[in-house]
Amino acid sequence: MSNAFEEVSTGHPSCIRAAASIIGAKWTPQLLYAMCQGTTRFCEMQKAVGGINPRTLSARLDELESAGIVCKTTFNEMPPRVEYCLTDKGADLVPILEHMATWSEKYPPHKA
Repeated sequence: MSNAFEEVSTGHPSCIRAAASIIGAKWTPQLLYAMCQGTTRFCEMQKAVGGINPRTLSARLDELESAGIVCKTTFNEMPPRVEYCLTDKGADLVPILEHMATWSEKYPPHKA
């Protein structure tokens, strides 16, 4: 008798690796979740995530943009304004993040 995990793990391990390579980087799930409500600016994401170094935030956003997950729009204003939003590909990750949040609420981490 096979279960769903066996089918996923034996049938499509490279698919799982591909998704994990995107959402598995530190801070990335939190950043994507912060953007799921719509267009967001750099400082708004930094506040929403809390504790992320600006250089790390910039690097993660560049990685997500390169992967086609995030769209970056730069406005030619003074001071310059930059906004980020999820692409369709990025928006497809939102249900995964919502399931992760539900699971975390159901099984909170144990405190020693």
